[in-house]
Amino acid sequence: MTHQRISIAHLHRAGAAQEIVIAGESFVADASGALYFEAESLIVVADLHLEKGSSYARRRVLLPPYDTAATLAHLARVIGRYTPRRVIALGDSFHDRDAAARMGEEDRAALRALQAGRDWIWIAGNHDPAPPTLLAGEAQDEIRLGTITFRHEPRAGAAQGEIAGHLHPVARVVTTHGSLRRRCFASDGERCVMPAFGAYAGGLNLRDIAFAPLFPNGAPRAHVLGRDRVYVVGHAQCHAD
Repeated sequence: MTHQRISIAHLHRAGAAQEIVIAGESFVADASGALYFEAESLIVVADLHLEKGSSYARRRVLLPPYDTAATLAHLARVIGRYTPRRVIALGDSFHDRDAAARMGEEDRAALRALQAGRDWIWIAGNHDPAPPTLLAGEAQDEIRLGTITFRHEPRAGAAQGEIAGHLHPVARVVTTHGSLRRRCFASDGERCVMPAFGAYAGGLNLRDIAFAPLFPNGAPRAHVLGRDRVYVVGHAQCHAD
């Protein structure tokens, strides 16, 4: 497969890019909730939580059983936009240990199509600590590329190049038109905590105490997901729920 790489400059001209610099490396924060690392032709997503709907159904909490299809379609649009050579899924890609086995064949085919012709790395999460043996891709606890470590759960204390998921950050912003609560990237230039990508994934307010140990040297900026672009909001403008 030939991958046509899209440039950050092109995205800026199109009004579709918001740059995040992490440990000296430049990333594109996509409004989908994915990060694009042009230097490595890499897409990063976190917390897909595939088959969350079927997991709830086993407990007789009935949700529409379309979350996996919706999440994969969302991911397909991102991959189609950037045509990366590699994808890293930062853990909790599956909602539980049996989720991969519960996937329907149509969803499996959709995932196989996304994986075809590119490297795919599954990072272990707390929901899915074991590799998905039924699916293609390489399983890792974490991976380091240059100055950046990619892992599921961010580690407390000052970071020097970390991209993680797990906490599902959201920002609540009050505007003249009312209050908005949206998924966001949280970053201080050294660490980035990514928003959850999954259709049924919830969110934790950026003002929650869980974020305090991760940004000891200052408050992170929120890169808030809009409909078709990302908006930068200072921590002081983010409100508690």
